[in-house]
Amino acid sequence: MTMQIWVDADACPVAVKDILFRAAKRTGIQMFLVANRPLQVPPAPNIRFIQVPSGFDVADAEIVKRLQAGDLVITSDIPLADLVITKGGRALSPRGEWFSPENIKERLNMRDFMENLRNSGIQTGGSAPFNNKDKQAFANKLDQCLARI
Repeated sequence: MTMQIWVDADACPVAVKDILFRAAKRTGIQMFLVANRPLQVPPAPNIRFIQVPSGFDVADAEIVKRLQAGDLVITSDIPLADLVITKGGRALSPRGEWFSPENIKERLNMRDFMENLRNSGIQTGGSAPFNNKDKQAFANKLDQCLARI
């Protein structure tokens, strides 16, 4: 079975989608973008869009349902990354950070801690804006991954 790429597309930066589209066209790898709102995807037989109903984690559930061991998932959603890893997939953030069995539990704990702080009214700031350094880190990690297959 050949690796497929699954994209948690609702929150994926446009620049990352563009990198993914070019990589899919160049390699012929099957790529699926999953979102709850319509997206434009380039006309290519190996790039598909799957629209799911609106709702909490509906796109995540669809990705996990269809995911095969060895597939790559692009997501910044840490709970989704945990499910992907549990199912034998690989998870890469749009900022070029690998989620792994070694770091995912720590990332989940930190996410939950920050969420608890926000829920108690403490301002935590949030993520830094996506920038060119993030874009380049993602492109490099994706290229390394695709070169191995």
